[in-house]
Amino acid sequence: MKIGVLGYRGRMGKALQSVAAEASVELVELLPDTQIGALDALIDFSSPSGLLEVAQRISDSPLPLVSGTTGLSQDEHTKLASLVKNRPFLHAANFSVGVNVLEHLVELAAKATRGFDIEVFEAHHRHKVDAPGGTAIFLAEAAARARELDLQSVAEWGRHGQVGPRSEDEIGFQVVRGGSIVGEHTVFFAGEGERLELTHRAQDRTIFARGALRAARWLVDKPTGNYSMRDVLFS
Repeated sequence: MKIGVLGYRGRMGKALQSVAAEASVELVELLPDTQIGALDALIDFSSPSGLLEVAQRISDSPLPLVSGTTGLSQDEHTKLASLVKNRPFLHAANFSVGVNVLEHLVELAAKATRGFDIEVFEAHHRHKVDAPGGTAIFLAEAAARARELDLQSVAEWGRHGQVGPRSEDEIGFQVVRGGSIVGEHTVFFAGEGERLELTHRAQDRTIFARGALRAARWLVDKPTGNYSMRDVLFS
């Protein structure tokens, strides 16, 4: 299987290269002269603008596209949806198997702990540009969905000064950026007299690369549509 990579020279591109052999795939850097027709799938780990550019470039091709790019605005999400509507497309804020199992557990816990307060903690390396990151939002969306809430309406993105008591449905975010932290996420469910904490800690960036390659191999023979890691792991 031959897979094109947008972001080949970045952190995730290098991680993909390090595990390609064990996944029995050949990776090629997606360049302006790369022949799209020679590829079985495309993996994107770039930027919102880079993702939109490549989606435009392959808009006339049914090439399966897997993307881990986060930080898109609502307008960019809308534009992307129109560009990928004729292909198998899988987007994930995080390709770790553990994180995607965690997302499922968060949804179950949020349903079972109505009345508990929810806080999402995340930590990443000092070079990460978006805060909170896509994975933290992904986990918070699972909690909000379980309680039939709109995350944008109940999210508290940060606290400072005399903020007063929290609201009943509030979902708070706490963010750490520093050093070489690969990724750590904890969702707190705080009730009266008890607290549940669900945590995932990434120790090696290759877990994301393995998950992305698994997703790409799974997506190759799928019909047109939007997919998630939940489809890969649980369908």
